[in-house]
Amino acid sequence: QVELVESGGGLVQTGGSLRLSCTAPTRTFSSYAMGWFRQAPGKAREFVTSITWIEGKIWVADSVKGRFTVSKDTAKNTLYLQMNSLKPEDTAVYYCAASLYLDSGTYASTDVYDYWGQGTQVTVSS
Repeated sequence: QVELVESGGGLVQTGGSLRLSCTAPTRTFSSYAMGWFRQAPGKAREFVTSITWIEGKIWVADSVKGRFTVSKDTAKNTLYLQMNSLKPEDTAVYYCAASLYLDSGTYASTDVYDYWGQGTQVTVSS
């Protein structure tokens, strides 16, 4: 069982920043890519951003482009999500996920992610 542990969520005012972290403390698998999704109450889980672990290829949802930045620390097996200029509509539970393989046609689908974290709440007040 692969465990992904997210941290860094919280309450922030509009325009503020947060940084989320996702660690695989017992990384015994070789993920091809890792990413972030979010789910607001009553809505489907939606893609935010992802990055391939070796090449560092990045995909970003239009809704967060220019505000959110994904990065990784390979030595620490840690994925980050820097969120700036936060808006109330960014309020959601944010999930970290790992994929054994994806490509430019599938990166945004939850179906291609094999492992998920428990989620961390991000609340942006207006």
